[in-house]
Amino acid sequence: MIMRFTVSASLALALTAAACARETASDVEAEAAAASAASSTATAQTETVETAPDWNLPDEAWRTVDQDRLLYLETDHGRVIIELAPEFAPNHVARMRELIDERFYDFLVFHRVIEGFMAQAGGSRANPGHAADKEPLEAEFTTRRIPGEMPMTEIQDRVVNPGLNLMGRAGFWNGFAAGTQPSAQAMISMDGAVESWLLHCRGAAAMARTNDPNSARSQWYITTGNAEHLNATYTVWGRVRSGMDAVDQIAVGTAMEDPDFRPDVIRSLRVGSDVPAEEQIEVQVADTDSEAFAAYLETLRDDAGALPDICEIPVPTRIEE
Repeated sequence: MIMRFTVSASLALALTAAACARETASDVEAEAAAASAASSTATAQTETVETAPDWNLPDEAWRTVDQDRLLYLETDHGRVIIELAPEFAPNHVARMRELIDERFYDFLVFHRVIEGFMAQAGGSRANPGHAADKEPLEAEFTTRRIPGEMPMTEIQDRVVNPGLNLMGRAGFWNGFAAGTQPSAQAMISMDGAVESWLLHCRGAAAMARTNDPNSARSQWYITTGNAEHLNATYTVWGRVRSGMDAVDQIAVGTAMEDPDFRPDVIRSLRVGSDVPAEEQIEVQVADTDSEAFAAYLETLRDDAGALPDICEIPVPTRIEE
């Protein structure tokens, strides 16, 4: 039987226990074992921006993303634009900004890429399997969210993580697919808040780590499938808004394990506000709290009135170059 959690402490304990129990000394093996399950969900994914339809939403239903919240990732296959989510992972976003400012990521390789699962980069230059010489970060798997200050559109019940016997809610925050304790539960919590987390739907940008939950330093990954087994046990700090077709083309393999692997290179990684104005791209994301977005969701219901799983719901995005 699936239980609905009622106190944030039980959630935190369960997430920590699951994160430690599921990981071995080699997180590579643990995640690779789950990759086959992840790849099975990669067949019916959100369309990339490049092939998305013309969204029929009024102008007031769009949110223009500030350039300071965008990352421009240049790959061998094209540009990828990622929106940051410091509200959920402030320290991990700060670390990404710090390393980007240092030009740490430029010309590093995607050293571990598993088809239908994720593409990972950010290892040290001397050994891509190692991380930068930085202090490890404390996990930001979840955040305490006060619903009145940080509203979220809840649309469906959803299992927190397949490895946990807990049910939560799922919805959208600022165009990010997210999981949460029911917002109504804030009324009975000590601080008026609930636990919430960003989901590992296809296109999530998150920090890699070892078996220690508080060990993330510089390595990160982009999911190319729905990695449900990582939800609320790895820190998601952003989401791809444009360029998933480029991510899908990154060479598959693992450095120093696959003799024929020729990894792709990060040509550059920059914060949008550091990109010359004439090269900046305007990114607009649907306001997922708007009436227009609610009406859009209604068009996606099946004959029984059910919505698709949240990871299969495209969030309208417009790109203006």
